[in-house]
Formats: sequence, structure tokens, C-alpha cells
Amino acid sequence: MPLSARELLARIIRCEAEGEGDNGMKAVATVVMNRVHVPYGEYQRVCRGDLRCVIMQPDQFTCVKEVVAGQYNPQNIYNMTPLQVHYDIADWALSGNKSLAVDNCLWYYNPFIPNCASYFPRNQSGVYYNRVVQHCFYTPTVAAELKWHKADGIA
Repeated sequence: MPLSARELLARIIRCEAEGEGDNGMKAVATVVMNRVHVPYGEYQRVCRGDLRCVIMQPDQFTCVKEVVAGQYNPQNIYNMTPLQVHYDIADWALSGNKSLAVDNCLWYYNPFIPNCASYFPRNQSGVYYNRVVQHCFYTPTVAAELKWHKADGIA
């Protein structure tokens, strides 16, 4: 039986940010929901507001992969059963709440070092916005937003 969207969100929260406390988990949940609600660009064109699609979109979240760099990834959403706190944060995000610490960010990553890169992902469509616990968060650059609007026939 397929997992519900709520269950998937709770699992991605646990898998991506379990050790980062409520603020870190809420920041990750906010990014996932920002991707669901962004009215333009790749996430809108590909997923059209579908939470399950956003989470399962290929190469977006390491926790969705069972194999990373040729090695089995035991910390994946299929192995990470959510606890009540993860469901609570999923419900918080699904109710429309957002972490102001990450505002409208669409990307994050854990660099495993003290410094965050100025741009992320590799195509540099996101510019550094803030760090919450171990993760660096990125909001779309003006150039990326203009490109997406043009591709979507908005600009």
C-alpha cells in the first residue's frame, strides 16, 4: 500500500533533519512545502502542487535514494519510521505554517563543514539565504526567477 503524502512528509523530515531539533525540521518541511506551492518554475511544471511528486522527484532528496554513490543508503525514507514529533511537524507544515528562517527557499543541503556555498544547486539558480543548524538554505536568484517566468509565459 502506498504511503500517504503526510506519511512521506513526516519520513522526509525525519530522514533529512531528525537531529536538528524542531527549528531544523521545520526549516526542511518549509522548503518541501515551498516547492509544492511555488507558482512557477520546475516544481510547478513537473509536480503541479503534488506533494508526493515533489518528494519523489528524482535526484532531489538523498533520503529518497536507496543507493548513494554506489553504496546502500540505510538512512532512507523507506527505513525511517516517523515518530510523533515528525508527524506533528508535517501537520504544522501541511496546515500552511512556514519557518521564517528560510522564508521562500527552495533548496537546502548539509555541507558537513562550517561554511555554506554562495550558490546552490550546481546550476547556481539559488543564492545563500540562511543557515539553520547544520543545513544551508537557498532562495532563487533573480536571474533564475526571470528565466522560469519566461519559460512559463509569465514574463
